[in-house]
This record gives sequence, structure tokens and C-alpha cells, in this order.
Amino acid sequence: MNSLQKIIMQEIETLEDMRLFDVLGFIRYIKMEKPAKPKGIEKWFEEVAKSVQDRAEELEVTPEQIQMQIDKER
Repeated sequence: MNSLQKIIMQEIETLEDMRLFDVLGFIRYIKMEKPAKPKGIEKWFEEVAKSVQDRAEELEVTPEQIQMQIDKER
């Protein structure tokens, strides 16, 4: 299992069972889609990072934690 898969598993482990159905549906959806282009992935990542930063208080994470995770993934 690579580091990205480990991070995904860590995130999934914290979800309640009903949210796991959403995750399963999303995984099946993206498996049916055409492969994403690298530029599309980069744009998506930037949008997700901004969304997390905008919701930091709600998600109970600090800007330092967000940046540490972003740096870790790049």
C-alpha cells in the first residue's frame, strides 16, 4: 500500500458507517469515469485545499496542520 492509499484509509476509518456508503458510491463513480488529466488533478487538489482552508474552524484543523498535510502529499 502506498502512502496515498494509507492516507485515504486513515480518512475512511474516521467516518461513520452511513458516510461509508457515500464513499463507496463515489469510488465506483470515479472508476467508471475516464482517467483524469494531470492538470485536472492539480486544479482539483488546489480547489480541495482551498475548501479545507475555508472550513478549517468547522473541521477543527489548524492552518499549520493543513500546510503540513499539503507539503506531505506534494
